[in-house]
Amino acid sequence: MLVERDQDVPSLHIPVVDLSCPDQELVAREVVKASQEWGVFQVVNHVIPTELIQRLQDVGRQFFELPEADKEAVAKPADSRQGYARRYEFDLQSRKGTVDQLFHNIWPPSSVDYTYWPKNPLNYREVNEEYTRKLKMLSEKIMEWLSEGLGLRREAIKEVISGEYMMNINYYPPCPFSDLIEGLDPHTDVSGLTLLLTNEIPGLQVFKDGHWIDLDYIPSAVIVLIGDQILRLSNGRYKNVLHKTTVDKEKTRMSWPVLVRPTSDTVIGPLPELTGHDHPPKFRPIVYKDYIYRKVRNLPFFDFDS
Repeated sequence: MLVERDQDVPSLHIPVVDLSCPDQELVAREVVKASQEWGVFQVVNHVIPTELIQRLQDVGRQFFELPEADKEAVAKPADSRQGYARRYEFDLQSRKGTVDQLFHNIWPPSSVDYTYWPKNPLNYREVNEEYTRKLKMLSEKIMEWLSEGLGLRREAIKEVISGEYMMNINYYPPCPFSDLIEGLDPHTDVSGLTLLLTNEIPGLQVFKDGHWIDLDYIPSAVIVLIGDQILRLSNGRYKNVLHKTTVDKEKTRMSWPVLVRPTSDTVIGPLPELTGHDHPPKFRPIVYKDYIYRKVRNLPFFDFDS
């Protein structure tokens, strides 16, 4: 699957959906089509103000530029999914670049533990809470369109996969061996839906039709990636996109994905309305925490289509 990116595929461009289009039925169809054919698209002219996106990126960058001792104040414990940690240390032999990460829940309030939210910069909490309110509106609208695209109630997908929202900030420092090093390995997201911001440094690639394709940077665009749980809920009608990241030789690359995911005890399987005699289920129901356990350890799922 690790095919080198072909530089001669100009016809393959990741879809861009303009949410300001007055024909909202057309917008919905474009979102559904992109999710069926690509599993990824960018949205522009959405509900999140450009000024708020800039503030979110500013406070994230300021945190990662702090001395290491200050960042360790929100260090990730071994038994927690939240906190600051170094994901990878530079290793030329294994083609790994340095990647630092910060994780913390942002919704619902019952899942938020401010222990893992940076106290420096001082406005970090204020900015992230404002961003959460806007992002939640955008994600719920996208999930409504995806539900209706399957012929379901508009709340169908949201009711299953939007149990928690987790902020994940990725920090990729400059790497002198950027032609040999990758940031994050090829993967699909274990969540239901991912809504992602990046800074201006390119690096996200998606896999389609045998090619790795660069995502074009569009200022203030939100990148939407379909994750494993929407693949399973939709009985394979929506695609979970394989993607990876690269690093830059001279500049720091950062990204701000928010993972929209079920609660740990949620059972995920094809929605009953989407299966029947002519459409047998492709996936066995599985508890979300068990799904994560098996995927992290590369264990089989014993699905019907495996």
